[in-house]
Amino acid sequence: MLTQWMLAAVHLLALVIGFWAVLSRGTAFRRLADGVGEARSILIADNLWGICAVILLVSGGVRAFGGYEKGADYYLHQPLFHLKMTFFVLILLLEIAPMVTLIKWRIALGRKTAFDTGRVKLFARISHIEALLMLLMVAAATGMARGVTFG
Repeated sequence: MLTQWMLAAVHLLALVIGFWAVLSRGTAFRRLADGVGEARSILIADNLWGICAVILLVSGGVRAFGGYEKGADYYLHQPLFHLKMTFFVLILLLEIAPMVTLIKWRIALGRKTAFDTGRVKLFARISHIEALLMLLMVAAATGMARGVTFG
């Protein structure tokens, strides 16, 4: 019981902090586009977002398939779990372009060379869409946890 509780707590804390981090990253991208921000704040928020995403993936996987919650059979046959995972995959797909770009920024900053900020408005929008998808994941998860089914 204690392990279940701790896994749930870690998962939910990573969700809340990750949500804040991705929103902060989006805001930092927008500020940079407006000429009042800096890359450093984007990279800090992105680091936190990345750490939280890994924690969410690992803790969620352990909770769903490690025998600590309802069990793999329940989740694999629960439509809301599939919806939640669809939102998660969409977040991962949306994250590819910002992730690749920010890796290039980190390399450029390490070399003390210029980097391309041409798509910061797009990345701000992507970050905020990812935050919305996280909220939709929460909605799906709450229904899933209560055994809501359709049909």
